[in-house]
Amino acid sequence: MSLGYSQVAVVGIGAVGSALVDLLARSGLPVIAVEADEAALSAGRRRVAERASDAERPGAVRWSASLADVADADLVIEALPERLDLKAEVIGKVRALCAPSTVFATTTTGLSVTELASRWGALARTVGLHLFPAGPLDVVEVITTPLTDGAVRKATEHFVASLGLDAVALPDRPGFIGGALTMAYLNSAVTMYEQRYASREDIDAAMTLGCGLPMGPLARLDAIGLDVAHDSLEALYTRTGDRQYAPAPLLSHYVAAGLFGRKSGRGLYDYSSERGSSAPAAHQGAAAARPVRTIGVVGSGTMGAGIAQVCARAGHPTVLVARSEAKAKGALLAVERSLGKAVTRGKLTSADMEATMGRLTGASQLEALDGCDLVVEAVVEELAVKRRLFAALGPLCRPDAVLASSTSSLPIIECATASGRPENVLGMHFFNPAPVMRLVEVVRTALTSDETVATAHTLATELGKQPVGCADRAGFIVNALLFPFLNQAIGMVEGHAVSPEDVDLVMTGGHGHPMGPLRLLDVVGLDVSLQIQRTLHQTFLEPSLAPAHYLEHLVGAGHLGRKTGVGFLNHARG
Repeated sequence: MSLGYSQVAVVGIGAVGSALVDLLARSGLPVIAVEADEAALSAGRRRVAERASDAERPGAVRWSASLADVADADLVIEALPERLDLKAEVIGKVRALCAPSTVFATTTTGLSVTELASRWGALARTVGLHLFPAGPLDVVEVITTPLTDGAVRKATEHFVASLGLDAVALPDRPGFIGGALTMAYLNSAVTMYEQRYASREDIDAAMTLGCGLPMGPLARLDAIGLDVAHDSLEALYTRTGDRQYAPAPLLSHYVAAGLFGRKSGRGLYDYSSERGSSAPAAHQGAAAARPVRTIGVVGSGTMGAGIAQVCARAGHPTVLVARSEAKAKGALLAVERSLGKAVTRGKLTSADMEATMGRLTGASQLEALDGCDLVVEAVVEELAVKRRLFAALGPLCRPDAVLASSTSSLPIIECATASGRPENVLGMHFFNPAPVMRLVEVVRTALTSDETVATAHTLATELGKQPVGCADRAGFIVNALLFPFLNQAIGMVEGHAVSPEDVDLVMTGGHGHPMGPLRLLDVVGLDVSLQIQRTLHQTFLEPSLAPAHYLEHLVGAGHLGRKTGVGFLNHARG
């Protein structure tokens, strides 16, 4: 084994410990897996067995309920519950059994590695190895204290590399990168569910389909263990005093009730039946949907053209209205080019393309919408502009026509009241690019009728999209959870303590995000991101939602991300 770690012991075979035992054995290493007693050891063995068969693990696993069996280990990794006294007591006993050269590693998320090292009396020989069991396990954060021996740090980084993983070296700070970002995000999702803002299925579907995450936040909490998450949040809140880490009351309630997630058979979802991890439920409502045949789209930009393409492609006669004939023709040409690319890739036939374009017409006057069953606005993200548009659409469109806004952050109720027919108005937030992204957030106001909501859900499904329902509140589901996470990531790189590349690497390789938060901000556009973050801050008045100064400085300097070549990353150099 690289640099002396030839025998590794893992103490605590819960969610993190079982992932470690499996990872080490897959790499061909002999592993000692230790638990407190035979019952806990049997449960740990079951967790490891669920991850893979013994045939897939060339390394031998030695199972034990005795701490004395770790005496010969070169590296002892503790994966115990997030309780300082417990970790101090158990590893204190282990240290007395081991050789003076033994290195100790903690998998803590919320506690201080430095404080643990001090409690263990092993300041120079303690590191943190932070990984999330519900992630892809391609990246490990290696945490050192101010007194960690340089040789120990190097040995640990080589050890991580020998497992085929990327090591990101970090100082001891609350939550490091992955824990700090992920725990706040997961806690916010529980709060959103607790407030009945959206269903658990819709929250999870929104984040998987809207952000490309491998697992929704509530399902991920169940996979991690609600008790584990609760302890980590409490530790982070105790260390930082930051309210975003104060465990959501619902989370505390579930833990007190013994509902820990998958491992207990029930958590935020019920795993005692096949419905436990079911797909997002269809819209439930007593009202019948109105029939929608002809659809209108107002707006000739990327979103307007994309939504019009989706509607026409699904078989609906579609009218796209722009500010001028030239802009309307330009939008139709954009749709034609997009469909042409699909034909070239073999995803669409020439006949389907011709039929789609035959259902799509352009116009420069709103009067062209008077026969539409549903109209979607996709104009500039300025409330005054949208209100003027809805004031015009209200008396112009058919009395039973549904009027929808595709805004990503502005209040739908402002558009609804401007229309004079608020019961027929809601939000249908398509995600960019509309022809590709499957998610549509269906946003109802206090005045939206059930029939209008049912119509939007039914139409979104007919368009091949997954509708998720939520109330009219800034950010809806995706942006309300995503942008505080992105803003917090900016704060991490603001003082240059960590690099944007390391933050992105941890979140992609360690947590399964398709794109790191800093690169994602650059793709969205830093000016757009700043606008959304300001809206969230103005709405909720939470200090943690105030836009990071670094974001404001970059926007002020004209560094807007990929579209200008420079943002958090330099896109000019590829």
